[in-house]
Amino acid sequence: MERKYKGIIFDLDGVICHTDRYHYMAWKNMADGLGIYFDEEINNRLRGVSRMESLEIILERSDKKYSNKEKEEFANKKNELYKELLNEMSEKDLDKKVKDTLDILKQRGYKTAIASSSKNAKLILSKLNLIDFFDIIVDGNDIKYSKPDKEVFEKAGIGLKLLPNECLVVEDAASGVEGAIRAGMQVAGIGDAKKLGDVSYSLESFEDLQKYCI
Repeated sequence: MERKYKGIIFDLDGVICHTDRYHYMAWKNMADGLGIYFDEEINNRLRGVSRMESLEIILERSDKKYSNKEKEEFANKKNELYKELLNEMSEKDLDKKVKDTLDILKQRGYKTAIASSSKNAKLILSKLNLIDFFDIIVDGNDIKYSKPDKEVFEKAGIGLKLLPNECLVVEDAASGVEGAIRAGMQVAGIGDAKKLGDVSYSLESFEDLQKYCI
């Protein structure tokens, strides 16, 4: 039987690893410094969204108007703190089931890619000792438009030298699912995304991917 997919494109945060707590701590620190209310519910709205778009969501609760220069300074402050927190990451933060599944998919001959809006994707992958595992890494430094735009997925598919219908995307956020579908790719949803009606597969756990990529 001919294999349905030849490549698997993964979102990073929330799929391969979880850095939510680091993002939350960094954004909370920035928001507190500006006297802006910020909580876990607001933080959930930032998932799969670019840094500057995330900042705009946080600033919705501020009565003040900030210049573009000030916004850049706020975003940079958040990112520097976030990177400091990421220094605590190591291979211990990579779930064994995730690593074992990735190894099995490689053994089965699948091409693999990362498609992330994060500009820190390579740093995170280095901390997890996965920087050399993927055939192509497309992150926030490589794209003009963040998810739900299709750009990051299209670039990942081109990097793998595969057609959209030859790629399966693994996503945990609605914005990522939308972007992948716009790129003409099918999606396996995990986490919150598994409940979305437009995903092709709903994964209860990362290792469930093995059932659909035989």
